[in-house]
Amino acid sequence: MKTKKVIGLMSGTSADGVDAALVEIKGCGLETGVNLLAFETYPFPKQIRKSIFKASSISSSTIDLISGLNFYLGEIFAKAAIDIAKQGNVDLSNVDLIGSHGQTIYHNPDPNNDPHYGIVSTLQIGEPSIIAERTGVTTVADFRPRDMAAGGIGAPLSSYVHFLLFRDINNTRVVHNIGGISNLTLIPGGGDMSKVMAFDTGPGNMVIDGVTSIMTNGEKGWDEDGILARRGKIDKDLLSGFMKHPFLTKPPPKSTGREDFGDLYIREVVRMGKDKGINGDDLISTVTAFTAESILLNYRLFIFPEHGPAEVVFCGGGTKNPVLMDMLKDGLKPICIKETDYYNIPSETMEAVIISVLANETISGVPSNVPSATGARRKVILGKIIPA
Repeated sequence: MKTKKVIGLMSGTSADGVDAALVEIKGCGLETGVNLLAFETYPFPKQIRKSIFKASSISSSTIDLISGLNFYLGEIFAKAAIDIAKQGNVDLSNVDLIGSHGQTIYHNPDPNNDPHYGIVSTLQIGEPSIIAERTGVTTVADFRPRDMAAGGIGAPLSSYVHFLLFRDINNTRVVHNIGGISNLTLIPGGGDMSKVMAFDTGPGNMVIDGVTSIMTNGEKGWDEDGILARRGKIDKDLLSGFMKHPFLTKPPPKSTGREDFGDLYIREVVRMGKDKGINGDDLISTVTAFTAESILLNYRLFIFPEHGPAEVVFCGGGTKNPVLMDMLKDGLKPICIKETDYYNIPSETMEAVIISVLANETISGVPSNVPSATGARRKVILGKIIPA
């Protein structure tokens, strides 16, 4: 039950930068308690972000790019860990553990999509040996592969920590993260982990950000405060076309990423808009509605038929887009809507906090996948440990 100081490092599918959280963690498993000490996002330089996207594309990636980027990102992650410890006024020698998700550049949970071997696979880069060497702190990384080895899809990783921190003995609750990709965890009232359901619903900020960048000729990387979407007009015919994407109606367990909703898809969205004469703010407004409607469709198909959640708790960068959030609140009425801030975890910090908790579970020898969410055959201990 010793209280540990743990740093969690996370970069998501949007590849905006490294989220770093310094967290006090007491206990493990169902006895886990967290206290956030410091948080910061360290943006990637533009060229590094471009390199990540290039490495993530089958058509443009090269082995030398992946190898070099793996080590370079390790340096960036290590610097983020060092800086967040300083910001929290904690000497690195007093940090017990670092957890790093790394940067996903490829995730294939469907063996039918592998043209070479017919197997599932995933790859996160940001070399953890560099992190351990630069910081002198034991580092845990690479959390997805063990679940996939056990027959799961390696995602969402967040469902276990959502259960630990947000379960309620009486009420059914959904914790919904809107990052580059949108994912949710349904936690039935009563606290039975075997009944937890979690899955990706489709795009979160990824398509909105990509279209915004193209429509503004790279001047804006995202629609800050939803200003552009609010100015535009939703084209319902175009929205209807977007809603035909097959992932949206695929039943859980399911996971997606840049492979489905990345650059190739974003360019197709822009082309579809151009064919109908829809661009600028109107296209941004339409893809914002697409994100909201794809989320709501998953609730209608997979949550509402069997569950009536008393509460949906949102987190992630999407909570900063008031236009998107208004659409979701309207579509989820009369369910109570909150953000994780209500439970003393600021929404933008949630993913990095999750990685810190997963690292603590690994070092404590506690399995931290949720088979009912990932489809794994059994519970397994996630992550690889790099000693200091």
